[in-house]
Amino acid sequence: MQPGYAAVLCVLAVLGLEAAAPGECELTRLLQDKLQYEMRLQYMKHYFPIDYTVHVQYEEVLRPANITRLRNGTVSEAALRYLWFHVSSQAVLRIREVLPEKHPSWKYTQELCQLFDALGKEYSKYRQTDVEAVVADLVKLVHSAGAESRRKAVRPKALLDNCLKVMRMLYGAPCRWEST
Repeated sequence: MQPGYAAVLCVLAVLGLEAAAPGECELTRLLQDKLQYEMRLQYMKHYFPIDYTVHVQYEEVLRPANITRLRNGTVSEAALRYLWFHVSSQAVLRIREVLPEKHPSWKYTQELCQLFDALGKEYSKYRQTDVEAVVADLVKLVHSAGAESRRKAVRPKALLDNCLKVMRMLYGAPCRWEST
């Protein structure tokens, strides 16, 4: 650990901001670059039929309002980032499931999946017992194969829009992004 890094972590903890690991910051920065508006518009809207939707579980739609509500319920920032990772990576997989390999958006979603896989290695140190019960329960619901009755039709671009908005909420301050 570099000198001064521990002091920064202590200051952030005192301020109530739990620091994101440097690897998380780098990977989410790459993800933010990949989720630029023009790319989301091209790959998730223009290359899909008009009004095309993907069926996802209600828990797989994570909006900024959900994060605000969980923050007000005193859920830690680390747990919120853990939740965001699981929900967003699952959303990208849902989009990829409906694409044939020769679809113009296939390569784009493949690159997003690779970034989420790399981010998953950062999160592999977390266990569901380390996060709040409400977050652990949501992660279990997201990964449950059933729950057909709790499905919702969502446009692919909307899933990635929410992914980006929530990522900026959770990582903008701890990672010191200029354009949040």
